[in-house]
Amino acid sequence: MKLRIGFAIAGLLLASTAQAQAPKPELRPGNAPEPPAAAEKPAENAPAAPGFEDVSDPFAAYQRGFYATAFQLALKRVEANKRDAAAMTLLGQLYREGNGAPRDPKEAARWFRLAADLGDANAAFAYGVSLLKGQGVPLDRAAAQKQFERAAEKGHSEALYNLGVMAIEDTPKAPDFKKATDYFLRGAAAGSADAAYSLGVLYHNGRGVDHNDVEAIGWFKRAAEADNVPGMVEYAIMLFNGEGALRDEAGAARWFLKAAQRNNPIAQNRAARLLAAGRGVQTNLVEAMKWHLLARNAGIQDAWLDGRLTQLSTSQRAAVEEAVKKFSGG
Repeated sequence: MKLRIGFAIAGLLLASTAQAQAPKPELRPGNAPEPPAAAEKPAENAPAAPGFEDVSDPFAAYQRGFYATAFQLALKRVEANKRDAAAMTLLGQLYREGNGAPRDPKEAARWFRLAADLGDANAAFAYGVSLLKGQGVPLDRAAAQKQFERAAEKGHSEALYNLGVMAIEDTPKAPDFKKATDYFLRGAAAGSADAAYSLGVLYHNGRGVDHNDVEAIGWFKRAAEADNVPGMVEYAIMLFNGEGALRDEAGAARWFLKAAQRNNPIAQNRAARLLAAGRGVQTNLVEAMKWHLLARNAGIQDAWLDGRLTQLSTSQRAAVEEAVKKFSGG
């Protein structure tokens, strides 16, 4: 399904690149299920801390990056209780990641399946991902869908989102946008930013629902505020153009810049145009050309910005090169 990334920016910015296509909703493999009360992501392959082996909670150990400890504690919990689905799911996670145990997709899938059969929604989602990607088990989209349905029955947000995508991609005769809309609504209500973004696309294009820009921008805003980068870009475009809400160039600039920082080429191009033209933000040619070069390196061509680039002084060019290098970590 072709989905829109946005209109060419108006006024001075009409000399935009050709309209890009937004990424269509795609199946979200995501990470393996997070343990309860997940804290910030632990460092990869972090060693177990001295004395931490006395802690009895494998999830706390995992959250702190003590993977070997988490693995041993989860294994002990399963040995003590053959129906401890949460511990089984964590074992699957560790085998999938190769943290605290050798990376073993087959063993990961086995633990996910065992936990899913005990009713764990996270495990059902993770096992569905294994089936979807053919990791440790034969690739089987139909079986993956059944696992996502299992997880969705318990309100798993990303399982609901994936089912919405499958309603579009896997329907034999034609995409079932109405069914997808229902799944996306349920997924968004459960907290999926991808589902909120997808609803914005469907409302803006009138697929499965009546065209409604007020609804569309509301869903894009929700996705953007949940840190969904495509949602940030769409929300910014609609704000700039005054679609579904009052025109707000300053608000649009903030969201373009936020998405640009997340390395989105479309946002980098739009941010460059706004900074070069002084629309919604103070003019800054060095910063504008930084974003332009980054977007151009990603394949976004823009003759108007190329023209502005040639007008820079030697010192400005040096400043742009340094800014690009700094952003790229060079």
